[in-house]
Amino acid sequence: MSDTLTLAAETRDRVGKGASRALRRDGRVPAVIYGQNKTPASIHLEEKELVKALMTGHFFNSVVMLNGERTLPKDVAFHPVTDRPTHVDFLRIGEHTTVTVAVPVVFADEDECRGLKQGGVLNITRHEIELVVDAADIPAEITVSLKGREVGDSIHISDVELPNGATPAIEDRDFAIATIVPPTVPTAADDALEAEVAETQSVEAAAEASDEEDKG
Repeated sequence: MSDTLTLAAETRDRVGKGASRALRRDGRVPAVIYGQNKTPASIHLEEKELVKALMTGHFFNSVVMLNGERTLPKDVAFHPVTDRPTHVDFLRIGEHTTVTVAVPVVFADEDECRGLKQGGVLNITRHEIELVVDAADIPAEITVSLKGREVGDSIHISDVELPNGATPAIEDRDFAIATIVPPTVPTAADDALEAEVAETQSVEAAAEASDEEDKG
C-alpha cells in the first residue's frame, strides 16, 4: 500500500496574489484544503518538505495528513520557468472514502519475456492507471508481468491482477496498457541518411583539421 505522508501546515491569515508572493519569498507554498461540505481552509506549507514529498514518486496516490486532517492531493501548480511548486489543492477524505487515484504501472519479468529476447520493444501506452479504491487501501504501484509475452502481444487492463476492492476508473472498454512491437528494421532511406550524416561529419572534421594546420 502507498505510504501515508505527513506535512506541517499553517493557516493563511491573508489570501490573494500579494500575500501568496510574500509566502513564496519566504520558502512557503500556498495551498487549500476543500471537500466534505466544509469551508475551504487556506494554508501554507514549507516548500522543501513539499518538494521532498513530491520526489517520492507517489505523492498523488498517497494520503497526506495536514494538521490532523486526512487529505488526498488533487493538483499542484508549478512555476513555468523555475518548476518550483506555487500552489497545491488537497481534498478532504474520510478513512474509508472511495477515491479515484492514478497509480503508476511497473513492468516485471523482462528477462522471461520471449518477445523482448527476440528483439521486440515494449511500447508502454499507459504509465499510470486510474483506479477507484478505498482511501485506506491505495496501492503504491501496479505490477504487470511480461513473462511469456511474445512480439505482437498487447497487455490490456483485463490481463492485470488488481488489488482486492480496486476497479478501473474506465469501465466501458478493455483498454491497452502496453504492446510488444517488432524490432525496428533499418530501411534503405535510413541507411542513406546515416551515410550522408557520416560523410558530412567527415568533411567537417577534415576542414577543421586543415584550419588547425594553417594556424600552426
